Amino acid sequence: MARIGLKPGDPVFVRPDGTVDAGLLDFVLSHTFRNLERESKRNYSTDIRLLLDFLSSRNVEWRQATQQDLDDFRDWRCEAPENPERVGGTKWDREAAAFTKLFRWGEVRPLPVDISRREDRAADSVSSRVSWLTPRTWGLWSDVGLRGHIRGGIPEPGWDSRTEIRNTSFVQLVLSSALRRQEGGSLLVFEVPTQRLRHGRYCHGQIAGAVTRSKNSRVFYASVDAVGQVEAYVESERAWAVQRAQAGGRYERLPGMRLITRVTSGVKPKVEWVDRNGVVGGKELSRLGWRERQSLFLEGPEGPEPAYLWLTEQGLPMAPDRWNGVFRAANLRCERVLLSEKERTVTRDLRLTEVRGKSPYATPHSARHSAALYLLIVLNQLMETRFGLSQGERRDFALLFGDPWWLVKTVLGHADVETTKRHYLAPVAHLQLESILAMAETTDDGDEQVADLDGVFARLAKESAGIQDIDALLDRAAS
Repeated sequence: MARIGLKPGDPVFVRPDGTVDAGLLDFVLSHTFRNLERESKRNYSTDIRLLLDFLSSRNVEWRQATQQDLDDFRDWRCEAPENPERVGGTKWDREAAAFTKLFRWGEVRPLPVDISRREDRAADSVSSRVSWLTPRTWGLWSDVGLRGHIRGGIPEPGWDSRTEIRNTSFVQLVLSSALRRQEGGSLLVFEVPTQRLRHGRYCHGQIAGAVTRSKNSRVFYASVDAVGQVEAYVESERAWAVQRAQAGGRYERLPGMRLITRVTSGVKPKVEWVDRNGVVGGKELSRLGWRERQSLFLEGPEGPEPAYLWLTEQGLPMAPDRWNGVFRAANLRCERVLLSEKERTVTRDLRLTEVRGKSPYATPHSARHSAALYLLIVLNQLMETRFGLSQGERRDFALLFGDPWWLVKTVLGHADVETTKRHYLAPVAHLQLESILAMAETTDDGDEQVADLDGVFARLAKESAGIQDIDALLDRAAS
């Protein structure tokens, strides 16, 4: 495979007669497909395969596909009652993007589907992507799914906690910082923020542009508590994994190891290294993608150890998309503990709302959504209740520092504040947060402030779609 240019994980499309489709192989090897991120390659390949199966059932080659073929496929995927696995608008838009890329590369004219055309995009694609959990629901999800708790609030006997600190540390870091999965999942150990802000509750660090969606580096903020959990992971589970790997000689067998010799300081720090053949190299830290980062090592007290922060149990760098499996396993465990056997027999998509609401469901990206929502509510509370700003004063504050939407946009790394409103927070705009928060009682007691925020989130969850808040279940779990 390597001789023809295929990389590990690259797809190979096989025809029904068992032969490799040479045209699609050229597509996989093309600049168009090769530059996609690893997860995008996997997702697009899956989407294209479904379309190929559909076209094959009509004896239509993909290069001969028409707009009518794509309209029929879209109807089957999204609308047909006889299809038990219909998809929503967001999923269709991703599939349409994959098909558009393929047909443009293949110079199919006219384009059977074009994601840039409004009529080829789904009207419901924005809100369906939004998924939030309230802070206390994240606590329940973490306790049950990641810490192995049962309904009594204690770990289940025999719970295997070998990666508990790693998993909970990652979740708390993403919840605190609103980083994307790839951004938080590709940090190096010396990129964990250590410099505290003036009042000491948050630290700030720098995210490399190469691991962001925009390819622009930016500052990120993480709470001291979240950073402390990451440091505890580094000193415990991670250190043990490194020791076992060193003892087993795993690092000695890695051919692509690059031992870091120096990390420069300044505005654009550079990482310098030497490989196993003695070849010296270097690159600007912000330009190192997650794959290159996995080959970087530091000289530790017992020999070389990965510079990559998140490691597997074997002590090897953990690819960012493997966090999907961690979240999936936690979701399944929440279902096993919190749902009855009969309730679990129905897939989540087909469950009744009251059944679905008994068990929290989270993804790495819903942690980012939740962090954005939490920040918006806190900022609104500060302006409305703590500072007691009038409408005019709030307008002056916004001119100086930006309104809550602009501040959340900055933290998320969006180029346009309208993107923040449209993709993350628009579903709660109708609630008039100012009025809700104005009714919330505020005191000088810190614990009461936290309880008050729980009340605000509880109300939002009752009146908004997409916000998970486990109320009665929490009460029963605590008793």
